[in-house]
Amino acid sequence: GGALGTTTGGASSASVAPPPAKQRSKRRPRGGARFAGATEAEEAPPVVVPKAPPAVGRKGRAPRGARYAGVAERAGTAAPTQPQARQPLDDEARREVADTVQRLVRLRREGHSGEAHALLVEIAQWPAARFPLLAADLHRAGLGADWATLLWEAGSLPADRLVAVADALNAVGRASDGEQMLRQGVSRPTEEIGEAVLALTAEGREREARALLDVYVRMRTPEEAARTAEAHPRRLKPLVLAAARGVSEERYREVVHALRVQGLT
Repeated sequence: GGALGTTTGGASSASVAPPPAKQRSKRRPRGGARFAGATEAEEAPPVVVPKAPPAVGRKGRAPRGARYAGVAERAGTAAPTQPQARQPLDDEARREVADTVQRLVRLRREGHSGEAHALLVEIAQWPAARFPLLAADLHRAGLGADWATLLWEAGSLPADRLVAVADALNAVGRASDGEQMLRQGVSRPTEEIGEAVLALTAEGREREARALLDVYVRMRTPEEAARTAEAHPRRLKPLVLAAARGVSEERYREVVHALRVQGLT
């Protein structure tokens, strides 16, 4: 936007300036013309400054490192971009998905249902980024029932990995599959949900944390929803209340009451 405005202003002054002024400005900063694409020198230097944004790109990568280093609060503003930071599958991963689906086709055709199920249990542990391609390839091969089984098996993944898979499916338009996984996943104990939400927010994965809490507060009782805040009331209580308000005003009031009863207000 700034560069565009600069060029327009430069063009306007060039039309009234005498020719000598144009030649003088042409000689001053050669580097500026490369970026501004114009002959006016006065306008060129400010245009060079936007070349600095590569630093922003580096900052955008920070949440990925934070996941392994355990950095918490500093993930802050970069957190929302983290899910989009997933790298596309490389050729080797795509080949492995394709080969696995073909193996499932062969096992089903030969009637080896036990081996097929064991294979589904194994691939439920795969990285979240592979699940969208698995969904597409399994349905294309006529193995929709195996996809449903895979979702069921993945529903017992640790909460942080569960929401990563659900988020990957949401990103490719399979929100109903992601929702199904989360609904199955919230059958675990309240303290595990609270700790998972706390860990996700510490890693800057707030969107995934909210997705998990939203389903949990909708599916479980107000008392159970309130107990998820016990792990860290100051940080978790606002998230629990926001999730409850997203369900309904009635659920919000019920959760507020449950928090009071449990001494978490």
